[in-house]
Amino acid sequence: MRKRLGHYCWAFLVLVGMVLFLPGCEQKTISHILADPHRYANQEVGVGGKVVRSYSVLGHGAYEVDDGTGALWVISNNGVPREGTRVGVKGTIRDGFNLGDLGPILKLPESVRSGVVMMESERKVKD
Repeated sequence: MRKRLGHYCWAFLVLVGMVLFLPGCEQKTISHILADPHRYANQEVGVGGKVVRSYSVLGHGAYEVDDGTGALWVISNNGVPREGTRVGVKGTIRDGFNLGDLGPILKLPESVRSGVVMMESERKVKD
């Protein structure tokens, strides 16, 4: 009886941990973001994929992440990963016309300046 009660306690703790952890993980596919960018505008979301293009100037830059469902440009204040790198990125979705303070600094391709971008807040390289 005591052993069974211990199993229920562990199961309960795992369930509580999952409930508390999962809401913070807003992982989306790029196709979902691009299909309805206004829904995700000014919200922090996470995406993962392969870096297919990158540009860097004085520690700032942009890189394009492709997750197999679509591609999204990511604007970074902390350098950019090399092409071919697999990354997980968390950031705020913005309209490309509104890059804030970085707009005048970065001379980005027209496709970046006129489209949906992510302003990077955190990046992890995946193995």
